[in-house]
Amino acid sequence: MLRALLLRLSKLLLWLIGLSVLLVLLLRWLPPPFTALMVERKIESWRTGESIDLTRDWRPWRELPDDLKMAVIAAEDQKFADHWGFDIAAIRAALSHNERGGSLRGASTLSQQVAKNLFLWSGRSWPRKGLEAWFTTLIELLWPKQRILEVYLNSVEWADGVFGAEAAAGHHFGTSAPHLSNRQASLLAAVLPNPRQWNAGKPSGYVNSRAAWIRQQARQLGGSHYLQRIEPDYPEWWPSWL
Repeated sequence: MLRALLLRLSKLLLWLIGLSVLLVLLLRWLPPPFTALMVERKIESWRTGESIDLTRDWRPWRELPDDLKMAVIAAEDQKFADHWGFDIAAIRAALSHNERGGSLRGASTLSQQVAKNLFLWSGRSWPRKGLEAWFTTLIELLWPKQRILEVYLNSVEWADGVFGAEAAAGHHFGTSAPHLSNRQASLLAAVLPNPRQWNAGKPSGYVNSRAAWIRQQARQLGGSHYLQRIEPDYPEWWPSWL
């Protein structure tokens, strides 16, 4: 009986692995219609009785401004073009900092954040961390770096119920994502660690100073030239929505 149970569990595990691979592979080309974080926010609103409207409009890679791409890389993951989903040095530094009793510090790469936002619930349990590592590995294996950043910019939360660069540009600055200025892009990147508390449209002194630091870091990384390291060489006829 135990053997039969183990066999069934093994088959179930193989099915789940296959489905996860298929899902990540499909999202290599298809825009995700929603994310796990969006579902979580909606459930939160039902529990608290507070109404929340989720806004998110997809913008393909070519319509997202280079300033925003670079601001997010500078703010969140400066080794994005070089790692395979995990920044080992940053993880070690965060663990050392946390062991010394400092404020809890994370070390998530953009790839890990995409995995969390798209597929997983909030929390710090070991099963969740294991799934995060699994989906991060799949994303890195099956998507080019450009796609990872494209999905991130279209899925990350920038205020309560505001997801993605297009919705954030309208919410905070009354404009569209392609028309964001360099300063506005850096302000959006500056609030990413705490987008539900910090306001890119009405920045505090700290957010302004962080945005200035992000602009400086983006320049030091090489500005838009850095993006050539993560962009596939598409032919002219390639559809802009892919």
